[in-house]
Amino acid sequence: MDDGIEFNEAAFRHDVSEEDIRWAAMHSLYEDLLEGCSNKYLVLGYDDTKRRLLEIMYNRIDDDTVNVFHAMKCTKKYLPLVGF
Repeated sequence: MDDGIEFNEAAFRHDVSEEDIRWAAMHSLYEDLLEGCSNKYLVLGYDDTKRRLLEIMYNRIDDDTVNVFHAMKCTKKYLPLVGF
């Protein structure tokens, strides 16, 4: 996700900063379309300040822009995607 990033207010609901979302997204360990979804993507990556593994979800707006609507500490559900 190295495109232009826009943020929905909901992206900050779990006290993850914009900077940490950007860092984790740009240095992601995993990124793919969520199973069964046509425009909902999952990114897993570590933030820069607390070294937490984050789960980030976004929708693609167009070829150059995404809208992040979810960011939080990674839940156990997604850990197998990065080998945990």
